[in-house]
Amino acid sequence: MAITGVRRIREGLMMSKAELARKAGLSTLTIDRVEAGKTCRLDTKRKILQALGLKVSDKESVFGCKQPEDALAAVAAQSPPGYEPLR
Repeated sequence: MAITGVRRIREGLMMSKAELARKAGLSTLTIDRVEAGKTCRLDTKRKILQALGLKVSDKESVFGCKQPEDALAAVAAQSPPGYEPLR
């Protein structure tokens, strides 16, 4: 199974599914479904993006055609000096 953008970014931030679910106000089952590539509501995507520390404008990097590495770079740019997400 291919690793989706959500999973790659979550793991790069060393965040568990449960932690992402808690921060986003969603169930872990919903996170599982999104990471499996299933469709979800726009509000769910917005909550996930916010919980990952991303902007809505980063949605294509996470859910769409752009590479998830672009979103990881966006997180690193907003992080304290010396922070580098795992790849």
